[in-house]
Amino acid sequence: MFRRFVAFIVLIWLLGFLWFAVALPGPLPGDARTDAIIVLTGSKGRIEHALDVLKSGGTPRLLVSGVDREVKPREFAAEFGVSAALMKCCVTLGYQAYDTRSNAVEAAQWVVQHRAHSVRLVTADWHMRRAALDLARELPGDVKLERDAVPSQPSLGALVLEYHKLLARAALNLFGR
Repeated sequence: MFRRFVAFIVLIWLLGFLWFAVALPGPLPGDARTDAIIVLTGSKGRIEHALDVLKSGGTPRLLVSGVDREVKPREFAAEFGVSAALMKCCVTLGYQAYDTRSNAVEAAQWVVQHRAHSVRLVTADWHMRRAALDLARELPGDVKLERDAVPSQPSLGALVLEYHKLLARAALNLFGR
């Protein structure tokens, strides 16, 4: 009986992991409009994608969550080719976050402050499910969350680690934390 139970748990884990790894979230259609963009710092392509959406007029403002405290706005603008005018009007650098959970807290506070009713979350495809889970938990209930995943090539190890983090976060949410 015990072996069957363990085999069942392993099978559920394996099927869940296969779904997680094979069906990674994709990008949002280019014509999608939101009140704000939230991009989480991390792997290559995230910030560039969010800035492209901002520059195309898909949204009026952008929060870059999880910026290193030593990065100055002028340095950020130079690295990513952002004009001073666009930085001043439309880009907020968030320095409070240090992990996905604190990204969600920082982003939710910013969303409330800017009275956004719809938000485009930009992060890597492998990171999207957990980031969206954390952000949805922190956002006011009337804010619509759109997922805009940046395609990547994660390693098997990164996928396994992220899958376990997602399972842990889902379990914590299930038990009220």
